[in-house]
Amino acid sequence: MSETEPKKRGFLARLFGLDEAAAGRSDAGSPTAAPAASDAAPAEPEADAPIAPAVLSGEASPLPLAAPETPVVVASPAASPAAPEPKRSWWRRLTDGLSRTSSALTTGIGDLFTKRKLDAGTLEDLEDILIQADLGLATAARIAKAVGEGRYDKQIDPAEVKAILAREVEAILTPVATPLVIDVTKKPFVILMVGVNGSGKTTTIGKLAAKFRAEGRSVTLAAGDTFRAAAIEQLRVWGERTGAQVVSGQQGADASGLAFEALQKARAAGTDVLLIDTAGRLQNKTGLMDELAKVVRVIRKLDPGAPHAALLVLDATVGQNALAQVEAFRDTAGVTGLVMTKLDGTARGGILVALAARFGLPVHFIGVGEGVDDLEPFSARDFARAVAGLGETA
Repeated sequence: MSETEPKKRGFLARLFGLDEAAAGRSDAGSPTAAPAASDAAPAEPEADAPIAPAVLSGEASPLPLAAPETPVVVASPAASPAAPEPKRSWWRRLTDGLSRTSSALTTGIGDLFTKRKLDAGTLEDLEDILIQADLGLATAARIAKAVGEGRYDKQIDPAEVKAILAREVEAILTPVATPLVIDVTKKPFVILMVGVNGSGKTTTIGKLAAKFRAEGRSVTLAAGDTFRAAAIEQLRVWGERTGAQVVSGQQGADASGLAFEALQKARAAGTDVLLIDTAGRLQNKTGLMDELAKVVRVIRKLDPGAPHAALLVLDATVGQNALAQVEAFRDTAGVTGLVMTKLDGTARGGILVALAARFGLPVHFIGVGEGVDDLEPFSARDFARAVAGLGETA
């Protein structure tokens, strides 16, 4: 071995982060040395220690090249981890969630009113567009009438139609955009959460618990969805996250009895808010709806005024089916307010306008995602402008 070989191995070891043996072993001294090559082919470098040809030949090379599989530590902006994306504003999340409805409306309005005078046929086409967006017959007729006033046989800009749409939708939604008020004279203030399977009740309960805890209120959660073990565990996790007490039982336990027990414990502890989860049930299943009515009867034995609020959680993707859900749960559980969830870009958000026009029930919250801060109090103006494809107001 020449005197320069140890120095060469040391240099390579420092450059590639290898030990000297891996940087350049002799054929005779290493048990892992590559087998001898035939006379017809030049020897190949070892697989675990590739070396740039310029270095092996002794040629001057200020920057030897490493093989792709050899880790080389080089300070480079490209090697830095990507910075996390900033949290989207509530307005951005809302407009993204209503994108399906907004896109359908703005595209239809643009196609209909571009270079076309207003007449009876145009207004009928406009009504069709609004009905297809789930705004409902009454709302569609109202908006078409507002657009037509004083504009017959005149050309109207699509932007003006969208402005009228936003104005009329806001007028319909403003009376129902009311916050959920906790009556501090009632301890606990009992909130019954109801809805069909998969509407997002349990997750909504967790988000509400987080909001109430952030306001400094004590909270008890009742795992009344005793049909699903996953729902019980999910509520326990939310209890740990928010610092709320959780009253739960075994899967299959009597839901009304568990609600009664939770109310007893919440009263004894002086809890501010009791949130009662219930099993998801289809509105057309009489037996399941009867069980929900039993939960209400049982807790009223302990507190005749309970529940003080009954919130129906609606999945925004169900469209017209939400009308039947509201009617059935209102009659069974005495629904006092609505929470619209899953405004995730596939939602048919126009149905909320139809619900407001038909039932007039308060809309307390809307949800646009799974995060704790993805549930916010309902704003009629923001919703109306987002549906119409307009920008955020100052």
